[in-house]
Amino acid sequence: MKYKFEILKKSNKSKARVGKLYTPHGTINTPAFMPIGTQGTVKTMTPRDLDEIGAEIILSNTYHLLLRPGHELIREAGGLHKFMNWDKPILTDSGGFQVFSLAHMRKISDEGVEFTSHIDGAKHFLTPAKVLEIQTAFGSDIMMPLDECVPFPCDKKQATEALIRTTRWAKESNLKLQTSNFKTTSNNQIPTLFGIVQGSTYKDLRKRSAEEIAAQGFPGYAIGGLSVGEPQNEMFEMLDIVTGILPDDKPRHLMGVGYASDILGAIKLGADLFDCVIPTRLARHGSFLTYEGKTSIRLAKFEKDFTPIDPACDCYTCKNFTKAYIRHIFWAREITAMHLLTIHNLRFFMRMLAKVRNDLLNEEE
Repeated sequence: MKYKFEILKKSNKSKARVGKLYTPHGTINTPAFMPIGTQGTVKTMTPRDLDEIGAEIILSNTYHLLLRPGHELIREAGGLHKFMNWDKPILTDSGGFQVFSLAHMRKISDEGVEFTSHIDGAKHFLTPAKVLEIQTAFGSDIMMPLDECVPFPCDKKQATEALIRTTRWAKESNLKLQTSNFKTTSNNQIPTLFGIVQGSTYKDLRKRSAEEIAAQGFPGYAIGGLSVGEPQNEMFEMLDIVTGILPDDKPRHLMGVGYASDILGAIKLGADLFDCVIPTRLARHGSFLTYEGKTSIRLAKFEKDFTPIDPACDCYTCKNFTKAYIRHIFWAREITAMHLLTIHNLRFFMRMLAKVRNDLLNEEE
């Protein structure tokens, strides 16, 4: 199956749309949430668990997999799909955000990014071409080019310089992909590369970045540099500008957004794909998600609560265990507690997005 995106229906009340994203490893129903498998695994989850909760795609991290176990080992294993035994789509990021978050350990130039490994102190240098080479070795279905993400707040000069580099690196990556013999390890096909829009929270810079990246004709687009500390209303304002410029017939991935209210608001502004560590991180710290928000399973009121986390939820956790039991094993520091909470939190997102798709498909004309 080759890469293709089709829109099944557009809302007449907002920019929201329902679509299907076809990749060599399967189809993704959009809007969709991607669980994050940072190091080739979604924390506490097996591929069987991910299948059971309805995950159709996961996101893995180029930075972490480069440092350990290394892209050459993954290539030798037959690609990331085989290495981790996941037969559905994988999107890999460029590692740009991780490099951004390690500001004290990296140097950025027009040629790329030099950084120090947080594992062993070794020096690495990422260029646009190197990032493509690494992700091609993984056999990613969707790849991201090297980009520069800036913090919030940042001054306009810094945001402009990052935008210029991001555009330059996107052009280099796109040209390299088209003129070099890049074929993915997993299926021997030319991989799909998304362009990334930056610009911080400056309206004119977001507009400029969206126009420059859209002009390069990528098969899909990512919106980076949001959900880095800015107020929700500013995130939505930037997103609205960008989705008004990016091609309507291409998928849009809002990177790193993982709270329900953010996702639901972003869908109305035309975003199609989402990823975040929120559901898995909250689970590891003992919190579960419902439409009321996050709640800690550690609370004393759950000591004798023999009801499921959410009676309406169809996940393995809610069908088989009570809050009292999960609270008990969490306080006993049993890994199973984190596993059960992760199953529920990820299934919550899958159910929420399925409801959104269904509501949009059934929306009156």
